Amino acid sequence: MQQTHSGARGHNVVVVGTQWGDEGKGKVVDWLTDHAQAVVRFQGGHNAGHTLVIKGVKTALQLIPSGIMRDGVACFIGNGVVVDPTHVLAEITRLEGIGLDVRSRLRISESCPLILPFHVAVDHAREALRETSGAGKIGTTGKGIGPAYEDKVARRALRVQDLKHPERFARKLRELLDLHNVALGGYLRAKPLDYQPIYDAAMALAEQLRPMMADVGYELYKINRAGGNILFEGAQGSLLDIDHGTYPYVTSSNCVAGNAAAGSGVGPDQLHYVLGITKAYTTRVGSGPFPSELPMDEPGSVGHHLSTVGQERGTVTGRPRRCGWLDAAALKRATVINGVSGLCITKLDVLDGLPEIQVCVGYELDGRRVDILPLDADEILACRPVYDSFPGWSESTFGATRWDDLPLNARRYLERVQQFIGAPIDMVSTGPDREHTILLRHPYQA
Repeated sequence: MQQTHSGARGHNVVVVGTQWGDEGKGKVVDWLTDHAQAVVRFQGGHNAGHTLVIKGVKTALQLIPSGIMRDGVACFIGNGVVVDPTHVLAEITRLEGIGLDVRSRLRISESCPLILPFHVAVDHAREALRETSGAGKIGTTGKGIGPAYEDKVARRALRVQDLKHPERFARKLRELLDLHNVALGGYLRAKPLDYQPIYDAAMALAEQLRPMMADVGYELYKINRAGGNILFEGAQGSLLDIDHGTYPYVTSSNCVAGNAAAGSGVGPDQLHYVLGITKAYTTRVGSGPFPSELPMDEPGSVGHHLSTVGQERGTVTGRPRRCGWLDAAALKRATVINGVSGLCITKLDVLDGLPEIQVCVGYELDGRRVDILPLDADEILACRPVYDSFPGWSESTFGATRWDDLPLNARRYLERVQQFIGAPIDMVSTGPDREHTILLRHPYQA
């Protein structure tokens, strides 16, 4: 995706998570927007969350792009995102309550599919049925994301643009609600929903959303042609990608860098640099295979240390994240499918004080050694991790801003990770605040 630029066109960066999400993308996007004129979210819904800490103040975002925290930066929600109108307006109101100008800076693609109450009901009912039937939960957040994407690919979704046309919206809503009510009242053994409250609520929200509706792809094209830099912000992580993740324990959208083009309406030639965000260890929320997972219940254990020192709870759900050593073989898979130009390692400071650091560099699978995460979730479940061990460090890395400020053993650890996956480490995050960042190569100058 790297290319030579000519004329006045801007330089664009794609930020993606390279694990199972929760890698610290929000902080990095916020840091990079100092060089961007626009930030666009290109997939997912409000099942993802980014926590930003700016001058010690913590702000949680779910659907609004992280660039909203920088004055003057235009923010876009691309067509690849599914939008719950109630939630997006509540999030806007919350951010306005802390003094941010949101409505004049946020544009939402008219092509975004809508998440409506019956999507949420179906999501909850399916997970409940899977649990009672013994099939096991997928681990969704219950926010209607999956059912909304299903309607999109079935070509029956209500979209943001439909909110501008009450009669069209009413007709499509009746048809779609009838379809989902059959499932709710039958196979899913749940209560069907009434039409009128859903219609009335949507129409009440429509007028607030109308000024923010836009042709996002064309707006981004004009910004780029005028020389503006664009930052594309992904949600979740590459190993939750619907095609390339640990299926079926995945999200319902494409989280990889290539979808920045399709999910926002720009050409793939405008994706110039891909920054992969990677924790210095590995976490996962919800169900699914996790080869390097460690037990977390015992105080004093490594898993307990990672969980407590790292404050590992989901931004949106509050669920505790499963924790384990860095899985470099999984990271290699993410590097391949994203075409990663450079990595940003986050939460390095969480490893401070551990006497030994381990990195999963491959697996034993059916009597053979493999050095990259398999594609089949059942095969991943059968994988036994193979580790390289490194001496830890007792010095604090928290807040370090220069490579040379890191302990020697921390630098050796990062250099080994870089060597194994074949992608350079361009940034290191040593704490939650903007200033806690070591820059080795700037994505907007690469």
